[in-house]
Amino acid sequence: MNTSSNQITPTSNKNFAGIIITISILANVIILLLFFAPSIGYKGEVTFDITVLPRFNAVFNSFTFIFLLAALIAIIKRNVKLHKRFILAAFSTTLLFLVTYLTFHYLSPETSKFGGEGIVRSIYFFILITHSILAALIVPLALFTLVWGWTNQLQKHRKIARWTMPIWLYVSSTGVVVYLMMAPYY
Repeated sequence: MNTSSNQITPTSNKNFAGIIITISILANVIILLLFFAPSIGYKGEVTFDITVLPRFNAVFNSFTFIFLLAALIAIIKRNVKLHKRFILAAFSTTLLFLVTYLTFHYLSPETSKFGGEGIVRSIYFFILITHSILAALIVPLALFTLVWGWTNQLQKHRKIARWTMPIWLYVSSTGVVVYLMMAPYY
């Protein structure tokens, strides 16, 4: 909706903060529990090779990265409609990633150990630690950015998107790097 001053009016002033914070906390707590309280994981027999799931995670992260780059290019070219479509695609592949990631860690009796040595080990753990910390932060950032964009709260959207996009790109790309470095040890 355009006003007389040719500005877009927000479609909602509803505060989604409670929902976003709840989703963010739940997602991060579930991940932490699967890592640090493995006793809550599945105890039965798994009838398929679960080591295929990290490969799916890498594929989903790759698509997320590509969709985010495409969304960034679209918005730079002021194609808002295409930008929104690529952002929804990125959210979709991120959701698929989350499902396969949680499934793997629920079904896996224990997390595989990285076997690299020397500088490779240091690089791996630097990437893994920064990836993990930023992955926890990207959940609320991405959700707030999406909601504010979709509800035409564009000033808020633009302000937070300047942080969300590079962090989300880093998280999705380093997710693939972590997989590639860890793949020989699954």
